[in-house]
Amino acid sequence: MERGIYTLQCYATADLGLIAYESSPDSGLIIDEGIYLEVVRPGSGDPVADGDVGEVLVTTLNPDYPLIRFATGDLSAIMGGQSDCGRTNRRIKGWMGRADQTAKIRGMFVHPEQVNRVVQNHPEIQKARLTIEWIDESDQMTLHCETDLPSSSLCEAIANSIREHCKLRGDVNLVTPGSLANDGLVIEDARKYD
Repeated sequence: MERGIYTLQCYATADLGLIAYESSPDSGLIIDEGIYLEVVRPGSGDPVADGDVGEVLVTTLNPDYPLIRFATGDLSAIMGGQSDCGRTNRRIKGWMGRADQTAKIRGMFVHPEQVNRVVQNHPEIQKARLTIEWIDESDQMTLHCETDLPSSSLCEAIANSIREHCKLRGDVNLVTPGSLANDGLVIEDARKYD
């Protein structure tokens, strides 16, 4: 910066090429005009609200190599407003981590898609996160669910869905909407073995 030279970043993949680029420092990445970008809940393909973190899906209609809803495996979020430089195309916050959150619990793999199937079975759930902890020398999993309609019957029904879709027993914790972090995680591996 002392010499008036700025280094800016871009976001690209080998399959797609350029996806988004920075035009001024720390103002987000402007989505390339030649692509269509969506941010979705990992494991579901369902769009999230602007500002919510999710997996980046990209569509490009390049006649030589078209890709429809290509899942990059990366997390990001759509930003509001326009860039400081005046460009009006939508922006993303940039790379915020990986969307693949598969975890091995008691010898079984659990995928975000399985958690999504549990959520889809219960329209009362607005958002969910499966947390895995190491308690008493054993893997313990709890599905934290945001809902406006907490009840013991809903807890029991969700626990049954966990057994059905994940093939494991897990606890259920019903929380108020807005309680879960906006970081795109569907499965949080919080195990500590010390």
